Amino acid sequence: MSGKLLEGPVDLDVYVIDQNDNRPIFRESRYSGEVLEGSPTGTTVMTMTAFDADDANTDNAVLRYIIMRQSPEKPSPNMFYIDPERGDIVTVISPSLLDRETLPTTQYELEIVAKDMAGSEVGLTGTATATITITDRNDHAPEFTHSLFQAAVDEDSTGVVLNLTVDDRDDPATGACRAVYSIINGDPHQSFEIHTNPDNNEGMLSVVKPLDYESNIFHTLMIKVENEDPLVPDVIYGPSSTATVYITVQDVNEGPVFYPNPLIIKTTENIPVGSFVGILNATDPDYRQDQSIRFAGLRDPAGWLNVNPVKGMVNTTATLDRESHFVHNNHYSAVFIATDNGNPPATGTGTLIIMLQDENDNAPYVFPSVVRVCEDAKEVNVAVIGARDKDIYPNTYPFKIELGKQPGLEKTWKVSRINETHSQIMLLHSLKRANYNVPLTLSDSGIPSLTNNTELKVQVCTCKKNRMDCSGAATLQTNLLLLCLLTLSIFCL
Repeated sequence: MSGKLLEGPVDLDVYVIDQNDNRPIFRESRYSGEVLEGSPTGTTVMTMTAFDADDANTDNAVLRYIIMRQSPEKPSPNMFYIDPERGDIVTVISPSLLDRETLPTTQYELEIVAKDMAGSEVGLTGTATATITITDRNDHAPEFTHSLFQAAVDEDSTGVVLNLTVDDRDDPATGACRAVYSIINGDPHQSFEIHTNPDNNEGMLSVVKPLDYESNIFHTLMIKVENEDPLVPDVIYGPSSTATVYITVQDVNEGPVFYPNPLIIKTTENIPVGSFVGILNATDPDYRQDQSIRFAGLRDPAGWLNVNPVKGMVNTTATLDRESHFVHNNHYSAVFIATDNGNPPATGTGTLIIMLQDENDNAPYVFPSVVRVCEDAKEVNVAVIGARDKDIYPNTYPFKIELGKQPGLEKTWKVSRINETHSQIMLLHSLKRANYNVPLTLSDSGIPSLTNNTELKVQVCTCKKNRMDCSGAATLQTNLLLLCLLTLSIFCL
């Protein structure tokens, strides 16, 4: 009482004894799991785990699991078992009964209860739902709905001609059901292809190379169907996984075919009108039918040709001119049409190419047609002229360019050869400024040679300070330097 401390502080440990006041709780209210059909008995599907906040060292947190309900209950109300301590859900049903295709549903719902107090009657409970999906395996081979399919197709056509149908009991959304078709016999020329329609799993048989009625009226194909995924080891593809397809080719009136196409004929230009050129040859592919063919011109740019409608003989109706603008690179092309008497009539076209050989039928002509020289013969008194010819070698150059035969012409003008195509004309003495027509004779090298008597217009101009004044003879002016350069370039040819 005097305030003197007689004893120090004493620790008092108070132990709180756990009371079972917490239920087991699943982390999720609904769980999902899968099991492959045909799995052996005892296959683990999934694990259900609950938690209890009570003391783990007491029975208050010792949990036991049970299946309270299975929906649906067929083919057995006890298809699954849950390990009471670990919460592992395993299969109980036999593999033969765990068949996705015969079960009433592919999803089963289990109500799982977790009870504490080690499953005692006084234990608290928690509940969750387990949804188990029976997944598919490829244990059913696809089978054709018919062993024989038939279709008809027009010759020379392409596209889908037939849809093949199959049954497959596996899951349509998986490779265990998706069909893969193949042609295993009857298509040596790869005229057909088959693809799977992703919408309905049907096989779309198509013609990719046109069929010929005259070559083969019937085609017999052997078709096989398989799955994208391999079959399980104990299942094989049976006879129903193959089918026969009969394809009947229907005749279509085909147009005549020219042979050869193009038809190439060599002939000389200027042959007489009415001359024979060649015979068109066209055959009708429909040889199983008795048809006739008639010929007609379709495109004859120059109007030079005529064809016999029955015999196909082509003759000229005008002179063939190699130098015509309708002729390109010595070739003249015309197109003819052949028409049969089918119902309806069919047509075909063929090309005739005439290779025209040149004749010396064009005399050379002078160019340019106008030249200029200075009135004073001491100035620029030389002009370069050339010859041209519409023909081709050897009916053209070397050209011969000479003065005409007028008396005294050689005293004023002189023509000298530069090369095979060009010559120069020279003024020998001064002339009054004016325009002069100088007679010339031009000859080519054809056999026989063709000669052209023509005139060259020469403008005699006044030349001062490297400029040429041709106002008295013409309105144009020419720089003497350019004229000299032109002359020099010709000399170098």
